[in-house]
Amino acid sequence: MPRVRHYADIVAILAGLMWLLVFWSISISARLDSIEPTLAALLALGAMILVSFVHRPFRVHLSRYHVRKRRTEMWMHILALPMVLALLLGVLLEMLIAPLSGQQKMLLLNVLATAGWVVYVMTLVIKFIHHLLRKRRQRSGHA
Repeated sequence: MPRVRHYADIVAILAGLMWLLVFWSISISARLDSIEPTLAALLALGAMILVSFVHRPFRVHLSRYHVRKRRTEMWMHILALPMVLALLLGVLLEMLIAPLSGQQKMLLLNVLATAGWVVYVMTLVIKFIHHLLRKRRQRSGHA
């Protein structure tokens, strides 16, 4: 696999991890009834965004097609699909069991987003291993 794709995968994994940190900090803030965990997560996220815009090599790498494509795939795994599933599961749980509080709904979204991120990372690892095995098989077949 080209180096650009590996870099794009790493950027997407780290971006997803940072957004998960923000999502979970909101749940922790609601549980503790304090805004400090969310502020700390937003500060860390803002620092990463600032560095990525100010540092020229990062800016050049982040503008490439592969990075944008990988980050879009990551967003599908940690935001789009978990939001739809959280809505459906939330409605189902409220109909069958009891009404959910806002904290419980956010916790459901966080759990689903984390599961989506883990699936995304596992998919990238499996693709990487598959590519290595295919490359090794091609080398041994030609040698």
